[in-house]
Amino acid sequence: MLLTIDVGNTNITLGVFKEEKLLGTFRMTTKLPRTSDEYGFEICGILEHRGIEAKDINAVIVASVVPDIMHSLTSGVIKYLEVRPLVVSAGTKTGIRIVTENPKEIGPDRIVDAVAGYEKFGGPVIVVDFGTATTYDLIGPNGTFEAGITAPGIRTAARSLWGDAAMLPAIEIKKPKSILAKETISSMQAGLVYGAIGQTEYIIRKIKEESGYADVKVVATGGLGKIIAQETDTIDAYDPDLTLEGLRLIYNKNRK
Repeated sequence: MLLTIDVGNTNITLGVFKEEKLLGTFRMTTKLPRTSDEYGFEICGILEHRGIEAKDINAVIVASVVPDIMHSLTSGVIKYLEVRPLVVSAGTKTGIRIVTENPKEIGPDRIVDAVAGYEKFGGPVIVVDFGTATTYDLIGPNGTFEAGITAPGIRTAARSLWGDAAMLPAIEIKKPKSILAKETISSMQAGLVYGAIGQTEYIIRKIKEESGYADVKVVATGGLGKIIAQETDTIDAYDPDLTLEGLRLIYNKNRK
């Protein structure tokens, strides 16, 4: 079995594949400091709770945008799963050619999403990931990573809103019944959700306009992506497991 690990700024998302089938996913908090023993013990415990024997994991692939935890995480994987993980980096085969001005600036998470988006939908394709940041990445007809746009994530914007404004409370992020809000909570929900919908539609429209790819497919992923995808016809598909699928595809490209 293959264990895929996506290390984001907020969460570590893990998925277990048996060949092409995703058996299950689970999450850990990224910002909680852990030793290698704690990573290994927690991963093994979660796997076994889901009915997956740790000894059945014979391959691991990791994509990370948080370098500080990688030594402890990879050491824990090696010690407890007895597998040396493949870490997605500049030398990893992906099938995607980056043609931006500085390819090294493109995060591994975005490359992984690009691989999955291109493999599943062909090119050109726009991959929108609603994470800590909301990213919009354009992959061309021949699998070239042509451009990327980065905006504050919905939760990031929300935390800034209630963190910096003393009178505003922390709220659940969801679409209110109406944009015509009449009290504080629905007012904030309306601003966050409808604002994100408007941003998504405008950025996608501008990407199509400037790239000339009028018929480009648009796929969304990320925790809050489902809320936005349901409210706009500019997104063709929503896939919550797109990043994990991209990791599986990259592992297969690099398997000896």
